[in-house]
Amino acid sequence: MRFCLLIMAKSPVPGQVKTRLCPPLTPEEAADVAAAALLDTVEAALSTPGAVPVVALAGVVRREDVRDALAECVVIPQRGQTFADRLVHAHADVARFGMPVLQIGMDTPQVTPSLLESCAQFDEAALGFALDGGWWALGLRDPLRAEVLRDVPMSRADTGARTLEALHGLKVRNLPILSDVDTMADARAVAAQVPDGRFANTLTELAAVAR
Repeated sequence: MRFCLLIMAKSPVPGQVKTRLCPPLTPEEAADVAAAALLDTVEAALSTPGAVPVVALAGVVRREDVRDALAECVVIPQRGQTFADRLVHAHADVARFGMPVLQIGMDTPQVTPSLLESCAQFDEAALGFALDGGWWALGLRDPLRAEVLRDVPMSRADTGARTLEALHGLKVRNLPILSDVDTMADARAVAAQVPDGRFANTLTELAAVAR
């Protein structure tokens, strides 16, 4: 089965991404961590059977490695003032593909092609909660159903529960719970799950420099 794998991403610009990692990281180091997370996520998406990777991007990409990776995906601009608005617009923009959508972010670099392929198997909807109470993945058979997200408060401890409530009336498959990367504790925990990825290697290199 083919499906749209929609990645909400922000260009890794120092001072604009992963600011909760500062300190101990500098803005430049936090941007390196964000870039590594995005690159690992895109690599997993490109290797996922049946997936058509689409990146909804905010900001201008200045890093050559990120530009090269995004060149292998369909890239669309994020639209809207709030994050909820941008989510709704991104889903509407990919509705033209006529496929189910599995939407993730760039904060779970531990995802694998097999996990993503499995998460794309749902009837009407799917939701993957994050350990902090938010969610890391949303699947919709009809991407226009994402309109319900406009009324969901984002970046809160009850965002996942409120999103599930908003999907009332749809058959929702519960996906595995993952930790996304917001704090250094999150980053270290995720890196330990995928020690051979760019994300973990970047953290290790930064720690070595700090010493």
